[in-house]
Amino acid sequence: MIDQLIPFLTASAILTISPGPDIIYVMVQGIANGKKHGFVTALGLATGIIVHTSLVAFGVSAIIKSSDSLFLIIKLLGTSYLLYLAWLVFRSDPKIAYSSKGIQKKSLLSLFKQGFIMNVLNPKVTIFFLAFFPGFLWDPEGNTVVQFYILGLFFMGITILIFGSVALLAGKISTYLKKHTHSALVLKWLQIVVFIGIATFILI
Repeated sequence: MIDQLIPFLTASAILTISPGPDIIYVMVQGIANGKKHGFVTALGLATGIIVHTSLVAFGVSAIIKSSDSLFLIIKLLGTSYLLYLAWLVFRSDPKIAYSSKGIQKKSLLSLFKQGFIMNVLNPKVTIFFLAFFPGFLWDPEGNTVVQFYILGLFFMGITILIFGSVALLAGKISTYLKKHTHSALVLKWLQIVVFIGIATFILI
């Protein structure tokens, strides 16, 4: 179990900290409306992970129990998807574009619900979990539903930790990124390496 969790936690942390619409949205809310609003937005986004974890847990667990061959196909498709994501990142512009102009102040409950809905209604998250999680099961013959939920809760915890930190340090982070434009390029290549690394790990 530990042998699977350590690379899972490492990869999850790197992928979560990489620039994306969710983490940038948290930072913008933190800059525009304050640390508390940014943190609540982060909580809403992280809570949505439970829904995606449930979809993957029950769907893939049923497949694992029905056929080892189908499970292998899922892992191969997951590997292909992760390599595709690496290719998309490679082709993307490393610049981080964000602005807090025109952001309206909302209640904490509204921001939590908005963050939750943003995450739940993003099908790319479920697809990513489908590609990412199965490769880190430590006992495919055991209770895979529980294992998926353990992975999901760890991923959720890391998301809260990182997104929450971004919310609390939004001003300092944005100032740093403006001064150190090369940071985006470093994060871009770090993402590429992690996607390829996970794909390789799943196949081994």
